[in-house]
Order: sequence, then structure tokens, then C-alpha cells
Amino acid sequence: MTEQTQQLPIIALGTWSWGAGMAGGDQVFGNHLTEDDLKPVVANAMAHNLNLFDTAYAYGVGDSERILGDLLKPYQRQDYLLSTKFTPQMAQGDNAVAAMLAGSLDRLNTDYVDIYWIHNAADVERWTPQLIPLVKSGQVKRVGVSNHNLAQIKRVVEILGAEGIKLLAVQNHYSLLERASETTGILDYCREHDIDFFSYMVLEQGALTGRYNAQHPLPAGSQRAATYNQVLPQLEKLTAAMAAIGAQHDASVAVVATAYAMAKGTIPIVGITKEKYLADNLQAAQLALTSAEIERLEQLAAETGIDTHAAWEADMN
Repeated sequence: MTEQTQQLPIIALGTWSWGAGMAGGDQVFGNHLTEDDLKPVVANAMAHNLNLFDTAYAYGVGDSERILGDLLKPYQRQDYLLSTKFTPQMAQGDNAVAAMLAGSLDRLNTDYVDIYWIHNAADVERWTPQLIPLVKSGQVKRVGVSNHNLAQIKRVVEILGAEGIKLLAVQNHYSLLERASETTGILDYCREHDIDFFSYMVLEQGALTGRYNAQHPLPAGSQRAATYNQVLPQLEKLTAAMAAIGAQHDASVAVVATAYAMAKGTIPIVGITKEKYLADNLQAAQLALTSAEIERLEQLAAETGIDTHAAWEADMN
């Protein structure tokens, strides 16, 4: 019953950092981006067919959605794909999923979204059924779940399947430093059931770009600085190896990190704040890491002993 109108690209552009306010980019990433800052990012992305944009009401309480909706006004709706989310902790009222979606559609200037996610697994039994009428009405083209473990994913599949609707996407934290979705069998399950797996934080909010180290930490005052600055010394061997591998392919550390996620069959969601970084995504799509390179990177990542699992993320075990 779920209608698929467009093929998904191999990379999605994340807009978590585009908004301001609660859980917005100014708090999490330490930057406050304006529409003027982001207009060339959208124009360049669209020119290169990087046309899947991932957002959420939770990002700045709708600010990210509003900015994205405004910047996409010059383009035809069929030329881009929108991905946004229902966040259970922000739910209000009995029909909260429909109500939150209605607000998102208004801010995004559209009457449908290509992927609508349940942002986390708080009360799967309550919220999952509320997606069904939204799919049947055509407001939601694909259903996805984020921050769900394997048992929860399977339960969502059962609930939707009873109404002839297929779960088509899973979105979890996945990177060289966070591989729980792989070790717990989620990636395998998605492959076996033709479910697209979207990996977010593949760059670990900048910690895996090679731009930051103990001498050059992440911007003070941001949530990502509080999370990663203390472990930057432990990352040096890993990022040095990524740089060495990248040099062999004429690629940056960030490109290697993104290419790793793609080599595992995932669709990376990469946050873009500047036009110049779009080239990294295009290059990552062309970089094929060898099995030896992947094994070396995974070994060094394990040796860091770093746990980047965030407090707000579900336990995948």
C-alpha cells in the first residue's frame, strides 16, 4: 500500500544544525545559521541531485523545518524529497502524530512528506498505529523509525503489516565509533527485508573530520564540544589512519568516514552547513574502501575505547 514516488539518493542532507532554539543548531553545534547562509547550500545540492533533506520538528521546535521549507520554495516539489519526524516526547493530544505532521507540512510548504519517522521508540504500541491513516491518506509516502532496536523494529513491522503497509526505513546512529546497529543484527535485518538503513552522525558531529584535535578542539559552549573535546586525544591514531587512507585516494578524513558508512550499505545523513562541504559527499559516493582498509579502521576505532552512544538514544541491545 505504501507508495514510493522517487528513488532515494545514496546520501541524505541533514538539517539538524539549521535551526535555533531547543535542540537547535545554535545549542548543539554552536552555530546559528541564517537562510542567507544556507541558500547556496540548497542551490548547490539541488544542482548535484543531492535532493533528500532530513529534518524534524524537534530541531529548534520547527525552526529547521521552517528554514528548509522557505529555501525550497523556488523548486518544484517533485524535484526533491522531504524527511521529517514525529517525536513522542513532544506529543500533545490523542491524535498527536497527525497533529505534529500537520505542523510540519505547513512549515515545509507541502501536502506530503516522502519519509515520516517515529523519532524514538517511546511507546511503540501507542504511536505506530497512528501512522497508518497518514499513509492511507497519501500524506506519508514512506514510514521510517529512528532509534529503535531490533525487537522494536520487528514489532513496528507487525503493526504496519497488518494493514498492508511496509516499513521502508530505519535511521540510527552509526559510525566507526558507534556500530551497535551492526553488531545487534539490525543492518542484516534491513538488508534481508529490503529496508533502507540511514546512518546519522557518521562524522560524530565533526570529531571524525580531522579538523579537530586536542590542540584545536570543537567550539566551546556547544553540546558537541562538551561531548567530544575530552576524547579528542583518544581519536588521534584513528584519524591519523583515516588521513593516511584518504591520502591514497586523494580524499579528506571526512570523506573516508562517510565512505565507510556507505561501504556498510547505509545511506549517510550528513549535516551540511557550507556549500564547500557538498563536494565531500559527492567524492564519498565514488570512494570504494578496500576490505583491509575497513578492517584497519574498525580495529583502531575499537581501540579508542570511546562510547559515543548519546543519553537520548535507545539501547540497541
